[in-house]
Amino acid sequence: MVASSQPYASQTGLDVLKAGGNAVDAAIAMAAVLNVTEPCSTGLGGDCFMLYYEAASKRVHGLNGSGRSPKALTLDKARQEARREGVSEECDEMDPAHIHCVTVPGTAAGWVDSLERFGSGGKFTLAEVLAPAIRLAEEGFPVSPVTAHWWRENETQLNRPGNHQAELLSASGKAPMAGEVFKNPTLAASMRELGKGGKKAFYEGRIGQAIVDMIQAQGGVMTMEDLKEHESTWVEAISTTYGPVRVWEIPPNGQGLTALLALNYLSALRQLEGLEHNSADYLHQLLEVMRLAFADSRYYVSDPDSSSIPLDDLLSPEYASARVEGFNPLVAQADVTKGTPTRSSSTVSFQVVDAKGNAVSFVNSNYMYFGSGLVPRGCGFTLQNRGHNFSLETGHPNVLAPHKRPYHTIIPGMATWASSGDLFSSFSNMGGFMQPQGHVQVLLNLLLFNMDPQAAVDCPRFCIKDGTQGGAISFEEGIEEGVVEELRRRDHTVLDERREGYGHRAVFGKAQVVTRDPATGVLWGGSDGRGDGCVYGW
Repeated sequence: MVASSQPYASQTGLDVLKAGGNAVDAAIAMAAVLNVTEPCSTGLGGDCFMLYYEAASKRVHGLNGSGRSPKALTLDKARQEARREGVSEECDEMDPAHIHCVTVPGTAAGWVDSLERFGSGGKFTLAEVLAPAIRLAEEGFPVSPVTAHWWRENETQLNRPGNHQAELLSASGKAPMAGEVFKNPTLAASMRELGKGGKKAFYEGRIGQAIVDMIQAQGGVMTMEDLKEHESTWVEAISTTYGPVRVWEIPPNGQGLTALLALNYLSALRQLEGLEHNSADYLHQLLEVMRLAFADSRYYVSDPDSSSIPLDDLLSPEYASARVEGFNPLVAQADVTKGTPTRSSSTVSFQVVDAKGNAVSFVNSNYMYFGSGLVPRGCGFTLQNRGHNFSLETGHPNVLAPHKRPYHTIIPGMATWASSGDLFSSFSNMGGFMQPQGHVQVLLNLLLFNMDPQAAVDCPRFCIKDGTQGGAISFEEGIEEGVVEELRRRDHTVLDERREGYGHRAVFGKAQVVTRDPATGVLWGGSDGRGDGCVYGW
């Protein structure tokens, strides 16, 4: 079974599975198609993360395919040239449109490394996996409605001086309309070079040089050496138990820790049982634990190569119990700050499950739609702006430094049965800081309310929009007005923007879920109606 936000991607993944490929083969083929059909969300200029469930061993493996800052980019230089205006001198961030926010793209290496380690072992070469995407890019595809909306809404990102935006616009110089057939021959050429020459062709050849030329022309400091030295990292997935399942996430620099912390805090409270779904009492509790989780993760999530992250302590039951001591069932906490855990001292996502029970939860993203909006000449994709998530605060674990990975919003998710280690679900919920909030809400829909996957992703959600402990909250249509008013009375800051349309619905992300029945092995999937996608099974 496959689930993604684009029908062409889902069909491609299913075709690979039918032809004898495994979950990883199908996942990389789908990722490539999504690069073609949804360039306002993902691309070869971005990053990727993967969780891989290996059915034979019942192990969950993690791939961190995120890139690093240029070696020549210092904190002082970023402060002088890229600081966002209107914030304090000591605690601020870079302007997301500034060239210094562009980090090394990790997607190409992530694809290659995933196939080499967990692909089907030669049944599909990299070139063969990329072939469907290349064909779509060359021959064209009809643009789907939600994608067309966001392409048009973020067209201004592409219109930067010195940019090669024509590669991602129609012949009229505008974003393509829904149903318009769009071709991207330069992206097809880039994927063909990657398929033939692998990582070296991307990072050390024509494509890499085009990336560096574009960045340096905009005043950036990335070099070919930065690209050549990029490497993916195989990581130990982090996890916690919630009820009958163990939930798995990518460790920092990904923000999956946020979802695990929130689940731990809910376990420590033990107050969800019997509450009505999306009632004021239910949502108040979820909002409070998410605020606590963001307070911790926005401080502690950083590049583990550059700072010591107390993961064991953060995820301990003792820490969870201490964090929820101040919970008030009737009033939101006024001032939520990070905890002190140590005892001794924002994309596309999709799911694949193959015939052997192996599963992939995969996320591939530009960040902020087209990212930086910059298109290297002859490449057909934009460069990400992930560096925006660095802090410029001296001493902060996530402070900008040369050759460092930033706090990262994209997170795949997976859950196994705690008793047996068998797969329960492969899932994700795209959308910046909405992602860990979506993980928690969708999982609770599955576990507490016994919803099927499609119902679980269809349910209306809340979103703390900026992913901070004091952030304002959006509520989706379907959550009762009386509930929202009651949450206001409990001192939650609520944004007054409940309206219809893609623009509002995108706040709540796009979820993809596949579950597996432990008795029969039957797979059941759900694909979010907030996007253009679908589930296919075979």
